[in-house]
Amino acid sequence: MGCTVVVDGFFGDTGKGKIVSYLAVADGAAVCARAGVGPNAGHTVVRDGRTYKLRMVPCAFVNPGTRLLIGPGVVVNPDIVLKEVGELGVEDRFGLDPQCAVIEPRHIEIDRRGHLKGKIQTTGTGTGPCNADRAMRTAKMAREVPELRPYLTDVPAELNRVLDEGGAVIIEGTQGTYISLYHGTYPYVTSKDVCASAACSDVGVGPTRVDEVVLVFKAYVTRVGAGDLPGEISHEEAKRRGWDEYGTVTGRQRRAAPFNFDLARRAAMINGATQIAVTKLDILYPECKGLTSFEELGPEAKSFVGRIEEEIGLPVTLIGTGPGLKEVIDRR
Repeated sequence: MGCTVVVDGFFGDTGKGKIVSYLAVADGAAVCARAGVGPNAGHTVVRDGRTYKLRMVPCAFVNPGTRLLIGPGVVVNPDIVLKEVGELGVEDRFGLDPQCAVIEPRHIEIDRRGHLKGKIQTTGTGTGPCNADRAMRTAKMAREVPELRPYLTDVPAELNRVLDEGGAVIIEGTQGTYISLYHGTYPYVTSKDVCASAACSDVGVGPTRVDEVVLVFKAYVTRVGAGDLPGEISHEEAKRRGWDEYGTVTGRQRRAAPFNFDLARRAAMINGATQIAVTKLDILYPECKGLTSFEELGPEAKSFVGRIEEEIGLPVTLIGTGPGLKEVIDRR
């Protein structure tokens, strides 16, 4: 498996958590490192009928043999980190880098008023103001928080050592290509770049060490908050189609649109994708629910997957057919 980067090709909410958790188990990942912004991103994992909503701990926790790390480029809320680590019982295999910047109460307060709240419609979790302080070199670091000290580790050193030894590494991206600070629909974006190259930088892995970039798309497009969404349909129409979704962190109703091939092609280019994962195919084609073989898909579903491959020029290797960890068609 080597080093695999998993990133989102649309506006977030594509099911990266499901794909990361599946790969961690299927490929026996030695370590998974979370990249991206911070606790403003929620990842959902469903295992054995139980739903986990994570904002800091990597989704690879489902494999008890996988080391779980947070890279130095991520901003952390100590309260959320400690709560998730305790609830999941992963104290013995969790670590975060001392260079992570720390979200303080004042960052959350700033994020919940004025321009960020009113115009940008941020999640109010304090990540943007914390990243702003980091750029100004005034942010507190994880190494300064006593409660975090038992978990501090040199994340880049750990990851590169595992790669040197031939182990499997997953870099877990957050948010989506089109809310990247650099490549998204500015100003309606998150507070940093979240594409594949940035994810590598976040955890301290150089680009020459990456073997695969898995670009995750949902079978339709959703977006939370303000900003352009080409082809957007009404909430009523989204509900009729079964595309009625709500944000993991905010609970806000997601706006929806059909799969956008133009956005998908550009995302593949920007991220240097080598393969594609498509999630929630069962929402578009209910007869696909729970299938694990491509041959079992109906003709319309096969045609949809084939068009994605043809238009983007990359193989669709993973297909989500339900929320469960094992509800995946693996064509690798």
